[in-house]
Parts: sequence; C-alpha cells; structure tokens
Amino acid sequence: MPKSEPFEVHTDRYEGWFDEHDDVYQSELAALDRFVPATGRGIEIGVGSARFAAPLEIDVGIDPAEAMLEHARERGINVVRGVGEHLPFPDDTFDTALIVTTICFVDDIPRTLAEADRILSQSGHLVIGYIDKDSPVGRLYQEKKEQNPFYREATFVSTEELLEALEATGFTDFEFVQTIYHWLDEGDGIEPIEDGYGDGSFVGLKASR
Repeated sequence: MPKSEPFEVHTDRYEGWFDEHDDVYQSELAALDRFVPATGRGIEIGVGSARFAAPLEIDVGIDPAEAMLEHARERGINVVRGVGEHLPFPDDTFDTALIVTTICFVDDIPRTLAEADRILSQSGHLVIGYIDKDSPVGRLYQEKKEQNPFYREATFVSTEELLEALEATGFTDFEFVQTIYHWLDEGDGIEPIEDGYGDGSFVGLKASR
C-alpha cells in the first residue's frame, strides 16, 4: 500500500484529529512558529491539509495525496502534487523548507533531505517537526501503529538518527525546541515550549545550509 493511501481514504479522520486535540495542535504550531520566519518564500514538503502551512504563512505545499491538497487549496496554499524525493522546483527557489510529521512517511529520508537542500537558497533554512521515536508518545505510537491507518506504514526516527542524516546531507547549526510532555489526551491546555530535546515528544528542529 502506498504510504499516501490512508491520507486519501481517511481525510475526514485526519482533519478531525486536529479538532479533537486542539491543545496539542496549538502547542506544536507554537513550537514551529519560533523557527519559521515571517518573511521569505516557504514550502511545506508533505503539506497535507495545510494545518501548519496556512497559519505559518507558507506559500507553497507539495503532497502526494490529492484529497489532502483539496483542503490545502481551500486554506490558500499554492499546491503541487508530488513527493519529497523528487521536488519539481529549480535550485535555490525557497528561503524556508518545512517538513511537519512527514519525515516518518517518506520512502527515502536522505533523498528527501538532499532535495530540500537543493531547492533552498544559500541562506535558507530547513525546519522539521516530528514525534521523536524515543519519546513517550513516539513509543506508544509504535506499539499501537497497527491500529492506526496513518502510522501503520510509518517509520519513526529518533533525533540522533535525523541529525546523522542531516549532517550527511551537509546541514549545520542545529537548533531545537520541544513540547508535548503528556499523552495526547492527558494534557490540560497548551503545553510549554522549551529549548532542546529529550523531554518533549514533539521536537522542532531548525538547520542551516
């Protein structure tokens, strides 16, 4: 099964998750907002329904799931159907490349990072938001992945694994923020955003070229 198929079939369930877990969503959004600049041209790789791209004022989104892109269009994003391993854009096109909860779904992480590097300007930044494989939420997602149509095909990564892949691609100057310190249904309100990683299950990472 293609990893994008659940996002075509279960689009309403995907959208409903954000409504049901608004505090989690707002916490993750606030973490990424620290790293996504208000200026420059941005792209989200794996834009989904643009739940992150739209409020972060990202210009362009790419995703293989047409059902998701329909929502992204409605949220004002210029969308392209495609995958992170083959970005249909010239070199040095964007100032920011954003990847949120998508890195665990790509077929080839090194290729996706290389493509992100290629389309970024010389002073551009890559921002990745992800559930750390070694975090409490990450471990539970892995234990229950067969029960979830989205995560059944996912391959979660740890921060150390992601750093190794980023360094191999040539990215440097890493900055981290973290949030989500409880299981998703146990938190009470928007969670704190702290520097670093290792405590929060959701990590935001910013890397320079």
